[in-house]
Amino acid sequence: MIETPPLVDQSCHGVLRTELGLGTFEAQLMRSAGPPAAGTTFFDTQTGFAVRRWCPPLLGLEPHAAPARYLARRRELGAAETARRLLRGSGVAAYLVDTGVTGDLTGPKELALAADAEAFEAVRLELLAEQVADTSATVGAFLANLAEAVHHAAAGATAFTCATAFGGADTPAVAPEPPGPGAVRGAAGRWLAGRARGEAVRDPVLLAHLLWSAVASGLPLQLHTAAPDSAPLTGFLRATAGPGARLVLLGGYPHHRRTAQLAAAFPHVYADTGAALGPSGARAAAALAELLEFAPFGKVLFSSGGRHLPELHAVGALVFREALGRVLGGWVAEGSWSWRDAERVAAMVAAGNARRVYRLEGD
Repeated sequence: MIETPPLVDQSCHGVLRTELGLGTFEAQLMRSAGPPAAGTTFFDTQTGFAVRRWCPPLLGLEPHAAPARYLARRRELGAAETARRLLRGSGVAAYLVDTGVTGDLTGPKELALAADAEAFEAVRLELLAEQVADTSATVGAFLANLAEAVHHAAAGATAFTCATAFGGADTPAVAPEPPGPGAVRGAAGRWLAGRARGEAVRDPVLLAHLLWSAVASGLPLQLHTAAPDSAPLTGFLRATAGPGARLVLLGGYPHHRRTAQLAAAFPHVYADTGAALGPSGARAAAALAELLEFAPFGKVLFSSGGRHLPELHAVGALVFREALGRVLGGWVAEGSWSWRDAERVAAMVAAGNARRVYRLEGD
C-alpha cells in the first residue's frame, strides 16, 4: 500500500448548511442543464456510485447502501454532524476554499472547524470586482477601490481564482498582454453601466485587468480552464512566464491531458487533479495515469473539487487516494518504479506540491 501524508485539498468550495431532501441532494451530485433520464436519478452516475461506495461507512452504514437508506441516515444525523463525519473521514489536513460561490455555504473557518483541519481562502476575482462596484459611484472610484481591494485581499488570502476568463467557448477571448489604462477605463465604464441589468464580469479587457492585478500581487492564480487548448490561454501562460507568477490550471475532464501538457511546457504552470478524478469515480485511476503521463510530478496538485455536498469533498479525497495507490502501486509491481520513489511522488502530489506552491505553513 502506498503511504501518503494528510492531503492538501487545493481547490474546493464550502458545504451547504441546510438539510437536503432527495431531489435537492441528487441535483447537487453533478452539474447538468436538465433532469436525469426518465426512470433514473443522478445517483446513476460515476459520482453517485462513488458516493454510495465511500460515504456510507463514514456514517455508520455498509458500503453501497441504497440511496434512500443513505439519505435517511443523513437526515437522522443532521447536516452538521454529517458534514463533520464526512470531512474528518476524508484524510484532508488543509483546504483552499474558493469563496466566490454564492449560497448558504460554510466559509473557510467554519469548514476548518467541521473538518478539524486548516483552511485558507482563494478569492474569486469576479466576485471581488462586483463587491467593489457596489460601493463605487464613478469609474475612477471603482478602479481605485479595485486596486485597493486586490491589495487588501492579497494580504489575507492564499490565492486568487478566476472562473470566467478561460471558462469556455462562449467566453470572449482575453488578450494575453496587460491592457492599457484607457482601455481599462472604457471596459470598466461599460460594465458598470450594465450592472443595473445584472451583467456579470465578462468584458475581456476588464478580465485581463483582473488577471494581471492578481499576477502582480504575487499570490498564486487558479484558472478554470474548460478549453485548455485555446490560443488565448496559451498566450496568457506565455506572457506571464517572466513575472514570477504561479498559475494552477483547474482543467476539467476530458481535457486533463492537455492541462498536463501545459504544466510540462511552462515552468510556472501547475495541473490540478480534482476536475478529472472526482466525476470519474471507478475510472479515476485511468484518468490519473493519463495526467501523470505528461506532467512533471512536481507540477501535479490534488484537489477534491468539492462543492455544496460534503460527500463530494470526501469522495474526491478517498477516490484520489485509491487511484494514486492503484497507479503508483501498479508501476512498482511491474518493476518500473521503486517503493521509495512511489511514496515520494505520492507525498508530492498529495500535499507537498500544494504546500510549496501556496507557501503554506508546514512547508
